Amino acid sequence: MFETLNSPVQKVNFAPFSNLWVKRDDLIDPYISGNKWRKLKYILADASSKGKTHLVTFGGAFSNHLVATAAAAARINLQSTAFVRGEEVKNEMLMLCRLFGMRLIFADRESYRNKPALFRQYFAHDLSAFFIDEGGASEEATLGCAEIITELTSQYDHIFCAAGTGTTAAGLLKGIQQNDLNTQLHVIPVLKAGDFIYDEITKYVPNSSHLTLHTDYHFGGYAKTTPELIQFIQTFTAGTGLLIDPVYTAKMFYAIADLQKQNLIDKTAKVLAIHTGGLLGILGMKEKFS
Repeated sequence: MFETLNSPVQKVNFAPFSNLWVKRDDLIDPYISGNKWRKLKYILADASSKGKTHLVTFGGAFSNHLVATAAAAARINLQSTAFVRGEEVKNEMLMLCRLFGMRLIFADRESYRNKPALFRQYFAHDLSAFFIDEGGASEEATLGCAEIITELTSQYDHIFCAAGTGTTAAGLLKGIQQNDLNTQLHVIPVLKAGDFIYDEITKYVPNSSHLTLHTDYHFGGYAKTTPELIQFIQTFTAGTGLLIDPVYTAKMFYAIADLQKQNLIDKTAKVLAIHTGGLLGILGMKEKFS
């Protein structure tokens, strides 16, 4: 359903690191980008094997996952619906969802908390409907993300990724362990009180011996920023030519820099950062860069 491809690994000049590399999953696709592509790969294969033709998923008003699901459904001629958390709004992300043919159902936050109940309320009698959790969280998604590790042709001392649900991190940890690598996985939760990510990861991969969580880089919470983070994005992108987003990847690269300042990561260690895409998230914060 999705062809197999390897995103490139590129070295980045990011002082003071001499060995910082980036797995450019953001280059996989402009709309089914990064970890969204990897998460959906086996989810869609599962839906196809069960004869499902209607993808039903969940997300916030600026969700990259919703855009990716809408785009994927359109490309393989499937119907798509999304429950959008909160009051009805219009923005660039939801415009793209609609252009790809996705139906949007806005759900109040209390109802949204019980996603299976929402699914049953609307689609209990639609035998073609296929439930996809928020962000694509599932065992199938971890299988796709584990393939990031199998694509690597070099070994790294440290691998970094940002986390919202922990699914991508679980896949990376699975890949590290399956390939018996002596690599430490550093996960940067982008939400406030992100310790719960540990439980989400170990739900899929019980052995956490290669895992380190850094919970102090949320900058106020999910999709929250500070002037310091915005300045970091501008400096980093101008200095490296690599575009990063305020919601996920900027917080990850900031963490890498800060951990080096604290001498918790050696500047000569071989470090790989996973660029999980999500660059459309910049659209929701464009006023911060003007």
